[in-house]
Amino acid sequence: MTQQPSRPESRLRVWYRPMRSRDSGEHHRVATPLELLFDLCFVVAVGQAAASLHHALAEGHAAHGVTSFATVFFAIWWGWLNFSWFASAFDTDDVPYRLATLVQIAGGLTVAAAVSSAFEGDFRLMVIGYVLMRLAMVFQWLRAARSDPRCRPAALRYAAGIAVVQVLWVSYLWLPDGVRLIAFIGFAVLEMAVPVWAESRHGTTWHPHHIAERYGLFTLIVLGEVILSATNAIKEGTAEPGHTGELISLAAAGLVLVFSMWWLYFDRPGHARLVRRPTMFTSMSWGYGHYLIFASVAAVGAGLEVAVAYDTGTLHLGGVAAALPTTIPVAVFLLSVWLLHIGPTNECRPIAVGFPVTAVLVLAASFTPAPIHIAAVLTAALVALTVVATHGQPQPA
Repeated sequence: MTQQPSRPESRLRVWYRPMRSRDSGEHHRVATPLELLFDLCFVVAVGQAAASLHHALAEGHAAHGVTSFATVFFAIWWGWLNFSWFASAFDTDDVPYRLATLVQIAGGLTVAAAVSSAFEGDFRLMVIGYVLMRLAMVFQWLRAARSDPRCRPAALRYAAGIAVVQVLWVSYLWLPDGVRLIAFIGFAVLEMAVPVWAESRHGTTWHPHHIAERYGLFTLIVLGEVILSATNAIKEGTAEPGHTGELISLAAAGLVLVFSMWWLYFDRPGHARLVRRPTMFTSMSWGYGHYLIFASVAAVGAGLEVAVAYDTGTLHLGGVAAALPTTIPVAVFLLSVWLLHIGPTNECRPIAVGFPVTAVLVLAASFTPAPIHIAAVLTAALVALTVVATHGQPQPA
């Protein structure tokens, strides 16, 4: 029996692999356990953001609550998005890659811990967690640049762009309150411009089916967070007698809303548009546009909690003000799915028209005596329309 030679290089490759581009047409590419752990940890931050939004809305601070939610959610979403697209192109699943990803998770959990203080105007811990996530990405891109000469120009642009913007985020802590929102918008635009700048030199080889699965999984987890938030709110509401009937009815309507949102998002394969039009504009608009989908789904949970408080008489807001935190996110969700998955020029005209019409009707339901129930009926009707209109049609590959 011949003994295999023991070489340091062989032992080295057990824990280290060169970070080279993965095949964008790789078969059976699925999310890894590390990616699933990443999602689960980041959804903690999503839940914290939704809870803080609920408290702000319940206290009558709608403008402040929505603005804070939008800014905090950007930090959560952008950290998740950058990891997901990088992993699709360069996941080596070796020890350095896992450790860098765990550092990003630690940054995400720090962001989650900082959500409530950020809603109160203290962004110190939020910036620390966010910058920690982003600097881990700089390390990943530098590693990709070292190992993959073909993608080196893009990887170096990514690393340089991310590092420069992190300096700006640190400087954000010393800016006066009056200019912080403007600065945030500017810095966020610069963050989103880095991939456009980097990919224009040489695109990375992300996997369309893998990316669609990653986005779908995160959508599922956020929908689960909505159910958890609504369930906890209804549990607290039923602790006091006299509101059981209203809350059971509201719980049923909320479930119909969540089930309908799930159906409408997953009715069409998420990768269809990415495969059909594999351009940088398509991938960027599809990837960035999901900010509205993720944020609107998370906001529905906060809205349902507001509706529970209104039905139990613990919320001192009018009926319309209590309904809008649910109906507006549902309408945004419908319009976002319509733009990203369906398209205004879709050959199936009932669907192409049905999504925006339903979004308008859901908003109009805010002014009715039973807004959540009517919104649930409208979204369920859109599901039925989608099923009937597409019956017998071949699904995109």
